[in-house]
Amino acid sequence: MAEKRIRVLVAKPGLDGHDRGAKVVARALRDAGFEVIYTGIRLTPEQIVETALQEDVNVVALSLLSGAHNTLFPEVTKLLKAKGLNDVLVVGGGVIPDADIPGLKEAGIADIYTPGTPTSKIIEFIKGNVK
Repeated sequence: MAEKRIRVLVAKPGLDGHDRGAKVVARALRDAGFEVIYTGIRLTPEQIVETALQEDVNVVALSLLSGAHNTLFPEVTKLLKAKGLNDVLVVGGGVIPDADIPGLKEAGIADIYTPGTPTSKIIEFIKGNVK
């Protein structure tokens, strides 16, 4: 029996229209053998969570450059829990100050990636932490 592929939703919450980094990560995850769903830009946390539910993903990878990560990332984790998606691993990336990372992890973001992070680090973290 074939091993089930890890399904990852790459999403960009909020009004951020820059998605180059998200596309780089999506491609790296795909090339690593993950099944990747990329939602595109300017989604609400509700849209992201609904897509995660419909696509039955293992991972939600959030990308944000607008500076609203302290609001939007925790909103996504809160809504995932409200929908009973407690086993979905959530990671985030973008231009995120080091000082904000502990609070995001407390809010349920398993790991945060800032510019310059090798995609191999993201891949290994997901492989090691997906349930």
